[in-house]
Amino acid sequence: MPLNKSPLTVQTGAAVSQGLNVVALVSIGMHPTSGRQRRAELDARAVEQGLRLIHTPTTPQHSAHTLDVVHCGSTDTPALKQYAGMGLPHLTILEQPTQNDPLPSLIDYLQTTRADIVLAGMRAESGESSGMLPYLLANTLNMPIINSVAEIISVNQGQVECLQALPRGQRRKVMVNLPCVITVDMAAAAPRQSAFGPGQRASFTSVPVKETADTVRLSWTITPAKPRPKRMKTVKAKTAADRFKAATAKPEQQGGRVIAEESPDNMAHMLIDYLLSEKAISTANKQPN
Repeated sequence: MPLNKSPLTVQTGAAVSQGLNVVALVSIGMHPTSGRQRRAELDARAVEQGLRLIHTPTTPQHSAHTLDVVHCGSTDTPALKQYAGMGLPHLTILEQPTQNDPLPSLIDYLQTTRADIVLAGMRAESGESSGMLPYLLANTLNMPIINSVAEIISVNQGQVECLQALPRGQRRKVMVNLPCVITVDMAAAAPRQSAFGPGQRASFTSVPVKETADTVRLSWTITPAKPRPKRMKTVKAKTAADRFKAATAKPEQQGGRVIAEESPDNMAHMLIDYLLSEKAISTANKQPN
């Protein structure tokens, strides 16, 4: 299906006569190699979609569209300036500890601001990273939700038309009524580069909220992820000729040794060393000599 390369069009109708009120929810990302805090890749794509939406020319009789970027956490987080460096004059921070549940605070804020479109990444890069927050928001606020959006095509007469990303590069158009929740996929346009100067000049509006402890998360034990065991190669021969060829073929790798004459202890140590070299087991499972 060919992609729609036409510019985004917004025609304000009765449902959005005062201009679109777009809210983008952002979280703190984590670099996959260094572990340092950064802007989350999916959330940055959601902000990019919001910036493209509000910068669409509007008719003179309607006020301009607004984009409110909201984060639950602390204003002292340096990674928030990377979002501001995308050209945002200000960010809204719902002040609360990171271990608290952000859902009640976001529900109260969105009900107060009456957002027309709520943008978010499909999942966070840190914390629980379950991807359930947009669905819980949509269910509580009684809004329709579109997941895996690659592009917002148009907003017309109280409806938004999006291009949804499907497996194997396929796309389909989806249209829902406003207000709605949209989760952005990695297939969406890459976020613009973050500039240092605008990020430093942006203002952060702190909004006090009622703190709600995440009692379920407090009972969890969080440990670093471990690499999965490496699956060893197996012969998948379907015919008798393939099985005979696999049984008689010369091994690709040389350098093996016969350990039939070794003692049981030596054979056990050699087997463990081989499994470690193939990364089939971890060093934590190796017994001391």
